Amino acid sequence: MASIKILPDLLVSQIAAGEVVERPASALKELLENSLDSGATEISVHLLNGGTKLIRVVDNGSGISRDELQLALTRHATSKIATLEELHRVTSLGFRGEALASIAAVSRLQLVSRSKDMDHGWKVGSENLEPVPAAGGFGTSIEVADIYFNTPARRKFLKSDATEYAHCAETFKRIALSSPDVAFSLQHNGKTLWQLKASTLEERIAAILGEAFANAAFIVDEGFSGLAIRGMAAKPAHSSSSREDQYFFVNGRFVRNKLLSHALKQAYQDVLHHQMHPAFALFLSISPEEIDVNVHPAKTEIRFRESRAVHQFVFHAIDKGLSPPSAAPISPPRVENRPFQPFQQHMDLGVVQSADFYGKLFEKPAEPVETTVEFPLGFALGQLSGIYILAQNSSGLIVVDMHAAHERIVYEKLKSSATHFAMQPLLIPATFAATPLEIETAQNHQELLIELGFDIAPFSPTVLVVRAIPALLKNADATELSRAVLHEIGEYGAARVATERRNELLATMACHGAIRAKRMLAVPEMNALLREMEETERSGQCNHGRPTWFQLTLADLDKLFMRGK
Repeated sequence: MASIKILPDLLVSQIAAGEVVERPASALKELLENSLDSGATEISVHLLNGGTKLIRVVDNGSGISRDELQLALTRHATSKIATLEELHRVTSLGFRGEALASIAAVSRLQLVSRSKDMDHGWKVGSENLEPVPAAGGFGTSIEVADIYFNTPARRKFLKSDATEYAHCAETFKRIALSSPDVAFSLQHNGKTLWQLKASTLEERIAAILGEAFANAAFIVDEGFSGLAIRGMAAKPAHSSSSREDQYFFVNGRFVRNKLLSHALKQAYQDVLHHQMHPAFALFLSISPEEIDVNVHPAKTEIRFRESRAVHQFVFHAIDKGLSPPSAAPISPPRVENRPFQPFQQHMDLGVVQSADFYGKLFEKPAEPVETTVEFPLGFALGQLSGIYILAQNSSGLIVVDMHAAHERIVYEKLKSSATHFAMQPLLIPATFAATPLEIETAQNHQELLIELGFDIAPFSPTVLVVRAIPALLKNADATELSRAVLHEIGEYGAARVATERRNELLATMACHGAIRAKRMLAVPEMNALLREMEETERSGQCNHGRPTWFQLTLADLDKLFMRGK
């Protein structure tokens, strides 16, 4: 066995660099964080070959004095903390005192800095630690050239210039999002790709995530008991199959945290298809003493002291944005003397104890009357292709996907019902040829089926009979609904369906219980659906995250028809 020996300082620094400087983007992150910690209000970034050839970061921050330049490139040297107590309540982005030393150990680094009280700047480098005079404005300029030139084993793991630039650009966007009051610019191979002026948080989010996101997002601004969260989150219709546009910051630091991810997932679970992901840029503020940011060298992982409280706070903040206090999706002004077709009784399309939705239609519509009543979704004009309801409100035309809208209504009613659903016996029991798995599921999970409002039992070795379905879904196709429920139980097991997947099951049941396309409705029935939408939480999206209605204002219509041109 080889003898134990102390490693040379250079090798120690190169080993440390492997933790801190994974790729050019890692070095860029550390340099940008140092610029922000210096109080800079303007930061420019210049890259060559995706950052593998050169990373230059120039800021107008407080600068570094001549006497401290050498220390800046020394391991475990920092101006951010001095004691363990300060570490526990650290608010700066960089604090480990390893970044510059680690970067300098694997690159040709040059640092030029000038503080406000200096007549000129001073320069040091990884190959020359003795400060020499240098020209430059107030602030700091750092150049990192030929990263990993002296550690070829690590350099060979770098990807193409395009890939490395993509990682650098993502790092740039995260830092720029975290500090909207700072102006940023980014050049790559001499071409300016980002130019961001100091702005509000909402303006910076729109600049980074795009106008399409900003137009489809809601503002988040909540605070409670030492916690605060601000930012923007996308409405369910603006979703993606990737997690690309997801940014969460804690005390200005971009983080990845399973607790926060789960809180967001739960908030969106009722309005977003399970294979889709929401876009967001959210900023959580919390006392530094309530988190541990010293978990990982890259500082993207954190721990919360009171994790449950943070989870609930984030969940309710996003859930509130997805479910506005006013159940009505819009609130147009009151309009006087608007004629409309009133309905004389509440009709809920077969969801509760009102007139039978599939029964006869009104024989004679009521006469138009003069009224001062105004509803957010207006009054029905008719149907289009048996799929869409056309309605008029004071702003213009409302177009409603009647199946999607009714699906959300039924789903919310199912969720708010008791644990055991009331049964609706079928006048004529439904029978269907069943698979062996369906037969086995019906036999072995009678208790759960009864809780859900079903009476399903074997009629023969290959046939099941349905004698009752949930009363809330009395107009659904009994066979299709029963098959769907049996499939969920057979696929995931009774325990999961009864607990963690209960809402998914209810969403499936609601889909089968909602009115179908091509079903012709009378005007009073259309109005009944509009009123139900106004009273239902999250009625703007169906259970899969699709929009249930759109508004075309009179201005939109005038533009389409080129009126006033």
